[in-house]
Amino acid sequence: MDLIGYLDPVVDIIPVSGEHRRPHFAEAIHIHTPHTGIPPLEGAALAILGVSEGRKATHNPGCGEGLHLIRKYLYELFPQSETLPIVDLGNLKIGETPEDTYAALAEIFDTLRSYNIIPIIIGGSQDLIYGMYLGYEKNGPNINLLDIDRKIDLGEGPGEINHETWLSKIILRQPSILFNYTNIGYQSYFVDPAAIELMKNMLFDVYRLGQINTDLKEAEPLIRNADMVSVDISSIRGSDAPGSKLSGPHGFYGEEMCQLVRFAGMSDKVSSIGFFEYNPVYDINERTAHLIAQLIWFFVDGFLGRTDDFPRLGQKSENHMRYFVKVEGHSEELIFYRSRKTDRWWMEIPCPEHLQTKYFRHILVPCSVKDYQMATSNELPDRYWQYYQKFM
Repeated sequence: MDLIGYLDPVVDIIPVSGEHRRPHFAEAIHIHTPHTGIPPLEGAALAILGVSEGRKATHNPGCGEGLHLIRKYLYELFPQSETLPIVDLGNLKIGETPEDTYAALAEIFDTLRSYNIIPIIIGGSQDLIYGMYLGYEKNGPNINLLDIDRKIDLGEGPGEINHETWLSKIILRQPSILFNYTNIGYQSYFVDPAAIELMKNMLFDVYRLGQINTDLKEAEPLIRNADMVSVDISSIRGSDAPGSKLSGPHGFYGEEMCQLVRFAGMSDKVSSIGFFEYNPVYDINERTAHLIAQLIWFFVDGFLGRTDDFPRLGQKSENHMRYFVKVEGHSEELIFYRSRKTDRWWMEIPCPEHLQTKYFRHILVPCSVKDYQMATSNELPDRYWQYYQKFM
């Protein structure tokens, strides 16, 4: 695929490295500029892509602007090393319609995935998730989507896709490649209880802000299980990230979101991430742009710490311990895996033989030591039971 027709270069001011000092982020990566052209994809592991599409942001008009502000603060940060396997592809050219933008984004996603490059999207309204999803459709397989959001974007009744209905569009699309959807951080007063009930009936994961705040580390297995990660900036409290019309008094603290995003970077499974709904009209002293730049930094930091510790199903390994637990009243023995490298946990979900080829990526489900402890106390973990039902 020829990317030239799809991308505009970065034309903003880039810091110039001086003598006798460590380079900034801008000098550690390869940037698409009018002078250098699109950097080669070979050897890259991460690709930053700006998408200013915001025409479907009916409740946050103006989002999609200000991508240059995010880059300004990102480029000024000190990188983890003097060279990083990152390209900044510039900005996606906006289509005649939002649907054209989704299609173009899907094409770029497909190209980047063919190089095993993880896209980092800075947008734009959250309906761009739909374009990212279309990019996965081209090659499959069934994927998990994790959404850090103050709401569950199902909308109310049938209608056109926008930044508050995109999830319905994905769920209803057939044939579906969506295996699991997880929302972390929703605030109950923004969500119809019927939507919560629907999510549970569909065996999806939804966790209130208070549940995650109680023990942030318990979010790590949820994030580790995702392929796509979406961050709605309005899920961060307005005092830390005022740059969205939807920002409110409650939400994650900025440092909590940095930790969540770092979990995503560390996951061997996460293959794309997007940051959405930034609106410079409502930002104060460019505080939100600065925070998004730091979120990207933390994602890169997590990525550089990846350990490739995903266990091999049913196989002994010197890198993993296996634990077998019998729970009274449950016919199958529960099997847990613990990484000797990272002390991270997984549990094996019994899957019928005729479904194992289709769902092989989902048989080992990330979990925490609390799930193992629950099983040893003769209780079936909720996480286990949820996935067990998916295979029934």
